Amino acid sequence: MVSFSVLDLAPIIEGGDAALALTNARDLARHAEGWGYRRYWLAEHHNMPGIASAATSVAIAHVAAGTSTIRVGAGGIMLPNHAPLIIAEQFGTLDALFPGRIDLGLGRAPGTDPLTARALRRTLAVRAGGADSFPDDVQELLGYFRADQSGQRVRAFPGAGARVEPWILGSSLFGAELAGVLGLPYAFASHFAPAYLDQALDVYRRCFRPSERLARPHVMVGVQVIAAESDDQARHLLTSLQQAFVNLRSGHPTPLPPPVEDFADRLTPPQAAMLDEILACSAVGAPETVLERLESIVTRTRADELILTAQIYDHAARLRSFEITAGLRKRLDVPASAHR
Repeated sequence: MVSFSVLDLAPIIEGGDAALALTNARDLARHAEGWGYRRYWLAEHHNMPGIASAATSVAIAHVAAGTSTIRVGAGGIMLPNHAPLIIAEQFGTLDALFPGRIDLGLGRAPGTDPLTARALRRTLAVRAGGADSFPDDVQELLGYFRADQSGQRVRAFPGAGARVEPWILGSSLFGAELAGVLGLPYAFASHFAPAYLDQALDVYRRCFRPSERLARPHVMVGVQVIAAESDDQARHLLTSLQQAFVNLRSGHPTPLPPPVEDFADRLTPPQAAMLDEILACSAVGAPETVLERLESIVTRTRADELILTAQIYDHAARLRSFEITAGLRKRLDVPASAHR
C-alpha cells in the first residue's frame, strides 16, 4: 500500500506569529501520527515571512518531542547553506534524542534568494562550493554517519553511527541522478515544481544502484492536497495558497493570507497560468474528488509514497483536510504494478 506522509512549512498566518505556527505544527504532527501518516517533514526556507521552519533542526526537535512513533525529519535541509559537519552533528543529536525516527532530506537549492544565501554561508565564500559541490557535500555528510570512521581525522559527535535515514530531494534531473547513483530514496518536489516529475523519476530508476541503505528504488512524490466536505469549500481554502504564490512570485512574500471569494476572477492571465503550472500536481476537493486525483498521480508515477502538503489558513480546516485524506489511503485503487 502506498504510504502517506506530511510536508509542513509551519505556515505563519496573517495575524499570527511563529509561536502559533510551531504550536500548530506540533499539533498537526500529533494528529498525523494518530491518523497513520508515516513521516512528518519540515522544510528549510529563509527570508520568508510566512514560514516558521527556517531553523529546521530545532523545529524537528520540537515536533519529535511532541510525538512518539511517527518519523520526523527535514524535507529538506538545503545543504549549500551549511557545512556538512554541522548537519551531521545536528541530526546525530536528533537521532540520539529520538532514536530511529529521524529523516534527513537533502536539497541542492539554497531555499531563498541569492542575497540571503550569501548571508547564510558567507564565511565559506572562499570554498568552491554552493550547489556545484552538492554531490561532494552529500558524500562527506554520509561519511560522518558511518559507524566505522577509522582513518577519518574529522568525525561527528554525535553523528557517528546515527540511524538517520538520508534522502535526496529534487525538482530537476540533477538530484534524481545523484540519488540513483548513491542508492538513496528520492523525493520529488512536484507540489510546487512539477514540470520535470516524469523525467526525473525515469532518470532515478534508470540510474539506481543498490546500496547498503536501499536495495531497490524508492520514490516519494509531493502533492498539494486540500480536502474538505465539498469541492467549493476546498477551492475556497485553496485561495490562501494561491494568494501566497502570487505574492511570492511578485517579489513580495507575505504571511499566509485568509481565503477570499472569487479570487480566480482577479487574476491576470499570466498569474492564472503560473498557478496552473505550479499546482499541476494537486488534489483539491471533496473526498471523492481527492481520491480520484491521488489515484491518477500514483498510477502515473508508480510512487511508493506520497508526501502531502496543505497551506490552509484555518488550523481546524487544515487538520480536517489531513484527516479526510488519511481516510482515503486504504481506498486507493491502483494497479499492483503502479507503485513498484
